[in-house]
Amino acid sequence: MIRAVFPGSFDPPTLGHINIISRGALLFDSLDVVIAANARKVPLLKPRQIKILLEEQIRNLKLSTVKVVVHNGLIVDYCRSMNASVLLRGVRSSSDFNYEFELSILNKQLGGGIETIFLPTEPGYLVLRSSTIKEILKYRGSISEMVPPAVEKALLKLV
Repeated sequence: MIRAVFPGSFDPPTLGHINIISRGALLFDSLDVVIAANARKVPLLKPRQIKILLEEQIRNLKLSTVKVVVHNGLIVDYCRSMNASVLLRGVRSSSDFNYEFELSILNKQLGGGIETIFLPTEPGYLVLRSSTIKEILKYRGSISEMVPPAVEKALLKLV
């Protein structure tokens, strides 16, 4: 049985994230979506809110092998504690790949051989970034094509 972990801040959860989760659910026996804090980012949503929003999407898509958790700490520690052998990472561009590639080497060293699988984005999600969504939201632009309806509703309450 192959257990994979898809870590990220998911702040906010985008349609691109949901796409990677859906595709990952088809590739692995189980997939843990791990909400982790990113010290380099100013959060828009609290991890608990993100968890609720992601769980709703996973229920709607009937992805029974996917679970959502919040984890504070090294992702390799989470992987070890859950006997997960694979990290799943979505990549949009060569710059994403370069960053994720270096991180995968570090995670492999720290995690005792945890493998990273890179899943390229679908073309429709190529320019979808959480930071872009935050900027559009700041100026009250439409984000309806970028996030699930429940996420849009939650974000609009913040502006």
